[in-house]
Amino acid sequence: MTFTRRQISAGLAAGIAMPAILRSAHAQGATIKVGMVLPVTGPAAEAGRYALTGAKIALDQVNKAGGVLGKQMEIVTEDDQTTNPGAVLAFSKLASQPDIVAFLGSIRSTQNHAMAQDILKTAKPVMFGGTDPKLTHMDNPWLFRCRPNDSYSGRVIAEFGIKTLGKKKWAIVHSTDAFGTAGGKALADALGASGATVALDQGYANQSQDFTPVVLAIKQSGADILGSYFTFENDLGIFARQLRQLGVTIPYVGSPSIVNVTAMKLAGPALYGTYGVADYAEDSSEGSKAFGKAYREVAKVAPDNQASWPFDAIHILAKAMNAAKTTDAKAVREAILAIKGHAGAEGEYNFDANGDGLHGYNIVKNEKGSIVFDKHIEFKS
Repeated sequence: MTFTRRQISAGLAAGIAMPAILRSAHAQGATIKVGMVLPVTGPAAEAGRYALTGAKIALDQVNKAGGVLGKQMEIVTEDDQTTNPGAVLAFSKLASQPDIVAFLGSIRSTQNHAMAQDILKTAKPVMFGGTDPKLTHMDNPWLFRCRPNDSYSGRVIAEFGIKTLGKKKWAIVHSTDAFGTAGGKALADALGASGATVALDQGYANQSQDFTPVVLAIKQSGADILGSYFTFENDLGIFARQLRQLGVTIPYVGSPSIVNVTAMKLAGPALYGTYGVADYAEDSSEGSKAFGKAYREVAKVAPDNQASWPFDAIHILAKAMNAAKTTDAKAVREAILAIKGHAGAEGEYNFDANGDGLHGYNIVKNEKGSIVFDKHIEFKS
């Protein structure tokens, strides 16, 4: 589907204040079309609205600056229904349209894995937000990550928990999907390399309604600190509330979902005092601050990484196509890989040969519902 002013108005009713930032594509002739797979329905629908808002803000900025190759840019979307089969179907619908020159994939690693074969066959650039390190090491040259991967988040969680908080006996809780499994392993590996011990490594199924057995396992483990990788914000909200209800008060350092707006709304005070590794932190850079200001002006709420990576993805695609002076897929791919020092909302992009643009994370703390930036930790490899 193509976004119109009517659909933007529908977004207003859903709680996102959105000005008419999309220009009428047909009134301006031929456009440069980018496909976007996102959750419109299902448990991640609210996150999908954040993602779409971020992408639209970037689209408006690009078009006001002259567009791409002298033409206006346009976003065409399909609903992934917050499921892997839905993501595959959504991508196939977009890929069947030959005038779409590039795509935005998913923030969820498991959905990107599900789409990977079709992405390889389509052979056009796909920007995505999933953090499983394997996604850019599958001999698929069309995948470009707009968030740091979890080989970095695991190291940052471990370093902060051990060196700053002084804790060495860990409980790890993670989803059993591709994201959670990879993240949990990255954290365990980083802890092992630092001489810490893992008292509990506990997986859970997405869309669980009761985390009591997991919380009791944490209590019985004797761990003095908790690290987690949660895929869905609604799961994290339930877990955090049950964690506090059952009296677990050890320090808690989570993956980026712990500071997502939806998770914080669902968990409320249960997440106060927790720490997170955040790819997007509003006070971490000038680019982050500028995005935060633009997003608040449009949506009247604070952004999170659901919105920041699509914002960066649109800008990077526009920059690459303008640099390549063509929408030819191979030329655009090379132009993306050549991007260095791009100041985005997520941080400074320096793409490596694998398609990873970012190589560090921010440490933040939940101070009674406000996310306070502590520091940025960057890695060279």
